[in-house]
Amino acid sequence: MPPLIAIVGPTSSGKTGLSIDLAREFKKQGIVAEIVSADSRQVYRGLDLLSGKATKREMRGIPHHLLDVADPARTYSVVRFKRDAERAIAGIHKHGHLPILVGGTGFYIDAVTKGIVLPEVPANKTLRKKLEALPIEKLFAMLKKLDPARAKTVDNKNPVRLVRAIEITTALGSVPPATIKPKYEVITIAIDLPDEELKKKIHTRLLARIRSGMIAEARRLHEQGLSYKRMEELGLESRYIAMHLQGKITKADMLRELETAIWHYAKRQRTWFKKNYS
Repeated sequence: MPPLIAIVGPTSSGKTGLSIDLAREFKKQGIVAEIVSADSRQVYRGLDLLSGKATKREMRGIPHHLLDVADPARTYSVVRFKRDAERAIAGIHKHGHLPILVGGTGFYIDAVTKGIVLPEVPANKTLRKKLEALPIEKLFAMLKKLDPARAKTVDNKNPVRLVRAIEITTALGSVPPATIKPKYEVITIAIDLPDEELKKKIHTRLLARIRSGMIAEARRLHEQGLSYKRMEELGLESRYIAMHLQGKITKADMLRELETAIWHYAKRQRTWFKKNYS
C-alpha cells in the first residue's frame, strides 16, 4: 500500500512545527513531503487565528492541503473530509511525493488512516433545527436512549457530533459499526507533553493569537454575515469570543474560561489518541 505518515496529538503539543521540520528534513534527503491538515476547523475560510492555522512564513515553503476549503456558514462533514483528504493524498502520491497527515481531530485522522467507511446520510434540516435548540445534556441523553453503543464512543461535549449521531441513528436505526478498509501503509507519530508544559503552551499560544487579532477576526466574520449561533458551533475559540462579542461575558472571563476549556479539550484528545494509537 502507498505510504502515509500521520502526526497526532493534543492541541498546542507541537504537531504543526514537527510536521514542517520533518518535511524539511526529508527534502534534504531528496524526498518531497507535503502536509495534509486533519483539523475540523482549519478547513474553514476566514478562521485563521481562531483555528490556529500556520502562517505562510511558518509553513517555510512546505505545501499544505485542506486549509480554507469550506464556507464557515456550512457544515463540513467527516465524510467530505475523508473524500477530500484521499483525493489530496492521491495527488501527492501521483507526483511521487510523501504525504504527512497532521491534526488533532481524532475522527478525521481515523477516517483516513484506518480507512473507515462512513454512512452516507444526508442532512435533515428539520431535525437539526429542533436538535440544535436543545442543551448538550439533553442531546446526549437522547442519543443514549436511541443508540447506547454510539453514546459510549461519541464526544459528549461536542454538540455537532451529538446532533450528527442522532441524525444518523434516526435515519438508519443506529449508527452502523465502522467498516475498515485501509488504503495506506501508515506510520503514526503520536506526540504529547507533560501537563504543566502543555498548559503553559496552551496559555502562551492563546495569548499570542489574542494579541495578533483573534477577537477582531471573529468580529469581522460576524460583520460579513456569519451568525453568532454558527460561530458558537465552530470550535472553542469561536464560541467563547462570540459570547464576549454579544456581551454575555467579559474579556477577562472569556480568556480564563476559554483557556480552561482548551485544556479540557486537550485531555479528551489525549484519551482518544491513547486509545487508538498507543
